[in-house]
Amino acid sequence: MPLVYRSALPALCLSLILPWTFSAQAADPAPETKSPEEQPVQRPPLPERSQEEATALERQLSAQEQQRLHAAGDTFLALWKPANTSDPKGVVIIVPGAGETADWPQVVAPLRNKLPDTDWGSLSLTLPDMLSDAAQPRVVEPAPLPEPTKNVSTANGASTEAMPIEQVAGSEADAPDQVVAQGTEEQIKADAERIFTRIDAALAFAEQQNARSIVLLGHGTGAYWAARYLSEKQPSQVQKLVMVAAQSPANGQPQLEELTPTLKLATADFFYVDKRQARTAALKRLQASKRLKHSSFSQISLKALPGNYAAQQEQLFRRVRGWLNPQAPDS
Repeated sequence: MPLVYRSALPALCLSLILPWTFSAQAADPAPETKSPEEQPVQRPPLPERSQEEATALERQLSAQEQQRLHAAGDTFLALWKPANTSDPKGVVIIVPGAGETADWPQVVAPLRNKLPDTDWGSLSLTLPDMLSDAAQPRVVEPAPLPEPTKNVSTANGASTEAMPIEQVAGSEADAPDQVVAQGTEEQIKADAERIFTRIDAALAFAEQQNARSIVLLGHGTGAYWAARYLSEKQPSQVQKLVMVAAQSPANGQPQLEELTPTLKLATADFFYVDKRQARTAALKRLQASKRLKHSSFSQISLKALPGNYAAQQEQLFRRVRGWLNPQAPDS
């Protein structure tokens, strides 16, 4: 009997070990698969600053003023106020400048709120974030280490090197600057396309209101984009352009003085004469329009009123109203 027990003992142990081995192998995942905890987290892209500011405006303003317009598969906020009359003269589409909202307290909000009392409806747009304004990383390939150079002995025993390392690093770093410049040009083109689609949507909305006349009014860089849109698109629906404190983007090409003389519609250029840079830029635009005999281009100088913000905004409104409605008194 002891012999039988000794021969059966290995078989018994094996029967106990094998199930644990197979269960451990089944529980062990393949080396290439990762548990859900180890998978990289896919974070949604951050919303644009303009989207966040538009969301804040939606919480602050009445729903009757808000319009969601569609542009190239995207939606954006526009603020609409119909003219306070049974016989409106038309719609003024306001294009804010860089970093401004559709209800920006300077120029944009005062005009959009007051124009309806002068028989003009107002539609103020939200512009997308400018890709060309984003910080551009400078990618520089690491320069290869120079091979050790042998010292060349001169006649007097001094030694010189074949090439200083600063020259090698400088020659390697030249190419990436060109790549950044090309990328900036492409981003400006992308900015123009995104802005143009929003102005297209605004024009379509104005036509739905049976507007007899449509005016584009741009503030700051918004004036540049409005002028560039009219120059490239030449829409028949727009009859007038108003530019307030016009400014070209840093990398905008062509510049405003090249765009405004080519526009074949009535253009008003409001600028603050107190600012030397603005005065110089306005003079260039005026001289360019005279060279092309553009009789529909006019300039209106304004004076800044430091410490009296309300009076300065009222001054601008009256000047804009007087230009839009020539028969109306300017006081």
